[in-house]
Amino acid sequence: MTISKSSEYKLCSLLFDTIEGDYHGNLQTLLSLINKASSKSLIVAPEVCLSGFDYKNYEEAIAFSDIADEALKKASDNKIIILSMLQKKDDEVFNFAKIFFNGKIVYQRAKAKLFRFGDEHKYMSQGSADEIEIVEVDGIKIGIIICFELRFKEFWKKLEGCDVIAVPSWWGVLRAEHFKVLTRALAIMNQCYVVASDSQNPECTKMSGIIKPHGEDERNEDRAYFELPYEKKEIQSMRRYMDVGIG
Repeated sequence: MTISKSSEYKLCSLLFDTIEGDYHGNLQTLLSLINKASSKSLIVAPEVCLSGFDYKNYEEAIAFSDIADEALKKASDNKIIILSMLQKKDDEVFNFAKIFFNGKIVYQRAKAKLFRFGDEHKYMSQGSADEIEIVEVDGIKIGIIICFELRFKEFWKKLEGCDVIAVPSWWGVLRAEHFKVLTRALAIMNQCYVVASDSQNPECTKMSGIIKPHGEDERNEDRAYFELPYEKKEIQSMRRYMDVGIG
């Protein structure tokens, strides 16, 4: 799948709290960070950052995604915005990863591996791994791995050839080192940029960051907004230097 073409971009990783029940407030936090980004930015926000896994107010959380869709379409002029949200389709609830660009949702798919320790399987349906694919947006080949999916090596293979892999996450703090190691290994193995965005909520790792194709790893630390230049030549040089057959 290919959407438009262009050039110079910044990669942006976000890190912020999701306030339970305050969906409009969470959306305003996200929009303020998106507005901080310059034109030609690829922005990755945490998994379900607008609602969290708010099972106590589940129907309200799900319904809010329709409101968020319209606001994020308006915010996506000359910006690529990637996040996930809970939403209903054909009377089933899924955790949809979405790419917004120039006023449209140009790609979406449902989370293909649910985290059973967090009871996700009790509240939502699982998507199909067949929908995990590389989508080209404004000349950048993008893939998305949603949180727990990071543990499945077959998904890494499906996204071989990406320029950028986005990892929106709500990853448990007890396994923070796993998140750090796996996101860095993903960048090294696939010889691409990885933009990981985890929540700042107490139960999460807070380890948002950007990893370059050569493996250089920079985390947000306490920054809500962190950016680095996207340089296609970094990908090309790594693939020439260490030729493992990735085109």
